[in-house]
Amino acid sequence: MIRCIAIDDEPLALELLEDNISKIPFLQLVASCGSAFEAMKVLETEKIDLVFLDIQMPGLTGLQFLQSLQQKPMAILITAYEKYALQGFVLDVVDYLVKPVALDRFVKACNKARELFDLRRQAGKPDAPVPEYIFVHADYSQVKLVFSDIAWIESMKDYLKLHLQSTSKPLILRMSMKDMEEQLPATQFVRIHRSYIVSKKHITAIRKSTVFLGDTELPVSANYPDALGEITGQ
Repeated sequence: MIRCIAIDDEPLALELLEDNISKIPFLQLVASCGSAFEAMKVLETEKIDLVFLDIQMPGLTGLQFLQSLQQKPMAILITAYEKYALQGFVLDVVDYLVKPVALDRFVKACNKARELFDLRRQAGKPDAPVPEYIFVHADYSQVKLVFSDIAWIESMKDYLKLHLQSTSKPLILRMSMKDMEEQLPATQFVRIHRSYIVSKKHITAIRKSTVFLGDTELPVSANYPDALGEITGQ
């Protein structure tokens, strides 16, 4: 599943974009944003693979938004103006769509994004050994954090609370949920909510939209529809 956001300052255009995205089975719309500044807030907390982006927006244009990102997700530009096409492709966008966008043209652009997404995943290092730990900064020290010791992680604004098996006292880190998610092995952990990441190993039961880790109950958000499938393998 490709996690995406839609960005357009025109409400009607944004609604149409949302509807088109809903028709593509391999896309998961994480958020809809009326400005580039709203999108920046989403990117700070969520792992996003693809952005659908209008170019002409007040305050910060779509092209300026892309240029401002250090780690750029895939991008499909959607605009009423053809004159920006060259600038878009200089920024290595997946595709450039001119409004009004026909559904078949939209589907074609999404298929290109899926091909690139799959190529990038295959170009990873599947044969490399999966790390068993990382070092994190906590209590004025570099602390060894063993993945198998983590039961679940809770977001608290600018901090994370890590609930460990080896101690009853949570480990507090000054780190974003997004940064932590990127460092955790995807085969061992799954994000079930904006505020929670859980270890698959330590899950003891699932009931409807609730995950149990022993006596702890955590909700599975509707924004993460694939979470239960990742846990159960179904």
